[in-house]
Amino acid sequence: MLVEMKGIVKEFGPMRALDDVDFSIDTGEIIGLVGENGAGKSTLMNILAGTFPPTKGEIYINGEKVNISNIKIANQYGIRFIHQELNLCNDLRVYENMFLSEEISTRFGFLDKKAMIKRCREVFKRMNVDIDPNAIVMDLQAADKQLVEIAKALLFESELIIMDEPTTALSTNEVENLFNIIRQLEKEDVSFIYISHKMPELFEICEKYFVLRDGKFVAKGYFKDINEDKLTEMMIGRYLLEDSFSEYGNQTKEQVILSLKNLSGRGFNNINFDLHRGEVLAITGLQGSGKEQLADALFGIEQFSGSIEVNGKEIKSGASVRNFMKRGIGLVPRMRKERGIHNDLSIYDNLNMGYLNTKFKKKLISSKDIEERYNRQKKALDIRAANPKGVITSMSGGNQQKVILGRWLETDSDILIFDNPTQGIDVGTKFEIYHLILRLAQEGKGIIVFSAEFPEIYKVADSCMVLYKGEINAILDRDNLTEKNIMYYSTGANTEGAIND
Repeated sequence: MLVEMKGIVKEFGPMRALDDVDFSIDTGEIIGLVGENGAGKSTLMNILAGTFPPTKGEIYINGEKVNISNIKIANQYGIRFIHQELNLCNDLRVYENMFLSEEISTRFGFLDKKAMIKRCREVFKRMNVDIDPNAIVMDLQAADKQLVEIAKALLFESELIIMDEPTTALSTNEVENLFNIIRQLEKEDVSFIYISHKMPELFEICEKYFVLRDGKFVAKGYFKDINEDKLTEMMIGRYLLEDSFSEYGNQTKEQVILSLKNLSGRGFNNINFDLHRGEVLAITGLQGSGKEQLADALFGIEQFSGSIEVNGKEIKSGASVRNFMKRGIGLVPRMRKERGIHNDLSIYDNLNMGYLNTKFKKKLISSKDIEERYNRQKKALDIRAANPKGVITSMSGGNQQKVILGRWLETDSDILIFDNPTQGIDVGTKFEIYHLILRLAQEGKGIIVFSAEFPEIYKVADSCMVLYKGEINAILDRDNLTEKNIMYYSTGANTEGAIND
């Protein structure tokens, strides 16, 4: 199936999100669609997937002009969009989600539950994943929810599948399994548009690239003809200096501001460490290592036994999240949509809620103060928003993340926890966040970064704690902070047997 988009323009009020963009993809191609957050990638794909129409422009399928006025029509043409922000109904079962609005009925008009479950099991088997079609979606892990979205696209034998950051919640093995599925479907003439900010993935799975910047077409070509630095430069319009992080140096002071003693809880056990003022500690591990639960425990979301001390004073298990916040702990959470933003609230409200819950003493909220706090962080973090009174979902993912960062900067928290802070964010914004982390350390903040990405860890961390099966397997200082060492201890190779060079 040849799909062509010609002269696509999309305007949202006075803002032009896409400016005369031409895009095409042929049968059995895998194209990496890249650009910074806000470059227009999702807007272009939403037009192709029928989410909303273009202001101007035309779409052709196999040379015939078509009008994709809604998602159902796009699906009829064999086009499926797997969004970064998962579109599953948590209260429904897996099979009900997968067949939502496309249910199978018996000849008597009743829903054919057995047939739907059978087809779900077939597609899961094809994907080599073990998910119960009868499971309630809210009970699934984030990775399984992502796989259900992917399975839904495969279920209806789509000819063009658009994937927006599909590996966000997947482990290394699950990513490789997904790539095997994509390669097999490519041989069956299925086409893919793959949107990602993870450079290694793009270069591994995609043949061609297509770059957007500020809503305009910039460049296209073959991945084999460029490198990551060149692609980054095309995306952001400037060259990023990888060595610019070394200028900060180690800012660790003697004062301990956070101390964990024999901390145990769901998924982790006997965690001991001290965090010093000015220190950046990375915590990593494979899926199931307990790092997600540990991050939640440090903010009062998970129950724990043992001791958490902030500046020498203990916080008891069962204390509220607000209590942790008032003690000077801030959390930039993983899975921004589900855990970080309030979809129905304004940008102003999302940024100010941390301050209002920890520092606010007055009886009445001043709109002037709300605006001042926003403007302060807008300038500090380069937040870009057409209307800060609008809902936060009107912003790109990178700018949403900056609003969350601004929320905690306004609380002046001593301890900042960054849990997978650059999930779904372009490389330019990633570098901004890395510089921010290091500047905060210079100011004397204690920083904990939970991450599974070695380049991220290496750019910011003074040391790295590696978890394996819920316990500390190693703490690596800067001199021993290598990708090989992290993988060695993440996999438990030191306990299971030596790793080969």
